[in-house]
This record gives sequence, C-alpha cells and structure tokens, in this order.
Amino acid sequence: MLQASSLTYQISGKTLVSKVDLALRPGRLVAIIGPNGAGKSTLLRLLSGELRPTSGAVELDGRSLRSFDAAALARRRAVVPQATALSFPFTVREVVLLGATVPGFGAASAQIEHMAMDCLRTVGLVAIADRFYTHLSGGEKQRVHIARALLQLTVADREQRGSSSILMLDEPTASLDLAHQGLVLEEARRQAEGGRAVLAVLHDLNLAAAFADELVLMCRGEIAARGSAQEVINDALLSRSYGCEVRTNTTPEAGIPFVLPYTRRN
Repeated sequence: MLQASSLTYQISGKTLVSKVDLALRPGRLVAIIGPNGAGKSTLLRLLSGELRPTSGAVELDGRSLRSFDAAALARRRAVVPQATALSFPFTVREVVLLGATVPGFGAASAQIEHMAMDCLRTVGLVAIADRFYTHLSGGEKQRVHIARALLQLTVADREQRGSSSILMLDEPTASLDLAHQGLVLEEARRQAEGGRAVLAVLHDLNLAAAFADELVLMCRGEIAARGSAQEVINDALLSRSYGCEVRTNTTPEAGIPFVLPYTRRN
C-alpha cells in the first residue's frame, strides 16, 4: 500500500499541495479530479517519487519512498505523464520495450518482445508496432506510453512475486476519442481488479464517475472531498470547487452521476 501523510509541497513561496493524507490500496482505481491548478498532477508526482515533498511523507508498504533507489522504485510503480518528449526515430515497438529494457532495447528477449506486443494489443496499437513513434498522433503516442507502463509492471511482476504494484496515469484520456477513452479506462479497471493499485488524474468527471472506485476532489492544493461517485459528484461540492454553477444528474439504469455543461438561456 502507498500511504501519504500530511503531504505538502511548496515552491517559490506558493503552496501547491497542502497536508494531503491519501492511501492507494491494491485492487482499487482512484481518480483525482478538480479544477485547473488544484494540485492534481503535483500530487501524482509526489506520490510517484518524482518530487520530494516540502513536508510530510510517502511510504510504500511502510517504507519511506525516499529509501527506494530508481531501479527498485521502477519495479513497484509505473507512471504515464501528461506528455512525453521523445524525438528519436524509435518505432512504436521500441518505445514500448523501453519499459522493460532501459537503458537500451537491444537486449530484449523473445519473451519480452511477445509481452510487448500483448501490451500494444491491449491499447489497440499492435497493427502499427513498426511505425515510427514521431509519426503518430497525440492520442496514439499516449497509448504507446500506457503500453510501455504496462510492460514495465508485467516484467516487474515476474521478478518479485507477492508484491503489489502501482499504475499512475496523469490525464490518460486527454488526447483520446470516445472509443479509446473507454478502452484505456477499462484496462485501468482490469489492472485494479487484477490486484494493482491504480491512480488516475482525470479532468473528465463523467469518466471518473463511471470507472473509479473512489474519487478524490482537490481544490487549491487540498482534498475537498473523497468517496464514491455518488458522494463526490454533487451540485454543492462541484459548484464550490470549480467556481461555477454545476448541476448533476444520474444515468437511468446504473444511477451513476454525470455532469453536463450548464448555461442559462432565456
């Protein structure tokens, strides 16, 4: 389990994350939601170990995250950032293999090559495995990096049986169409159901409500609310956090709350 306690991050005199307590448990998909500038991505970077908190602590299975070296941390968690700059003429397959064979992809075994193709198949990209990464659309690039993260954790599972791992996704659906949004978040759910802890930063409240086990609503660097979609997606909480009038509704059969843009018309 990943546990954050009183997590605070300040830079240039500004507090981006303030006294956050949060636990990520195996088997659950947690979505962080909130307005722009709420501290969502900063919180993910703190939880992943990319940023060091100003105060507070992050522990993985009771051990300080700071005590893990880069290789050990890579075996326990994989991160897909909002954007990744990669200008080298790698193929899609080679980029995915970086998840298992860093610092180079030349030593990949036949078994790992097969696993890489399975990960590409999962995100719907196996047909373009030999295309150059630099020729892809933004949404395709995002799915490549999701496949890379999946391969990273799949290979790590073989090396350390019995230890749970964490998948962290920062805006994984931002560049995707409707079909691929569903594909990616369904896979995130499968990863959670398979025993991983999954954390996703999502701007789309409807996707968060439909797929996540728990929603964490952030506002001004703090957690404003947490709980099920029914507990967090409501008019008062969202209107206060987003600074605009919000009206929610629910789907007819499942009763999942959803939000549509609200405008006043005469």
